[in-house]
Amino acid sequence: MLVKREDVRALIDVIHHSGKTVVTTNGCFDILHAGHVRYLEKTKSFADYLIVLLNSDKSIKSIKGPSRPINSENDRAEILSALRCVDYVVLFDENSPRDLLDEIKPDVYTKGADYTMETLPEADIMKKNGTRVEFIEFLEGRSTTKTIEKMQKA
Repeated sequence: MLVKREDVRALIDVIHHSGKTVVTTNGCFDILHAGHVRYLEKTKSFADYLIVLLNSDKSIKSIKGPSRPINSENDRAEILSALRCVDYVVLFDENSPRDLLDEIKPDVYTKGADYTMETLPEADIMKKNGTRVEFIEFLEGRSTTKTIEKMQKA
């Protein structure tokens, strides 16, 4: 379910009030593949509710260039919401979810294992808010970029 950014803090308050926990992760999730699904399933295993912080079209264009995203933010949000492991999706326009993470203060935050606490851009926010960080290994050979490259060769 897509939740407006301005409503997510209240949602988390309700979840916490019921004694449940929240895990978040973020990303573009442009062309969903098995690596994304396994990553999201593992992320969900760390808490009762998974909220995916989804880069908006504007954000992706800024990060990856004018040819991306392939799929619109509304399509990406709908596809993510259809996964049983994803409870909520929140769009953000910035290149980084730092401000949103500081606002919502999840119990757990996941990132790919290509990061460490030393290289994680949001590490200071996580430490300040007492958020546990889990690093998840990627599924070898799966990426949106590789999928696009394969399609271009076909």
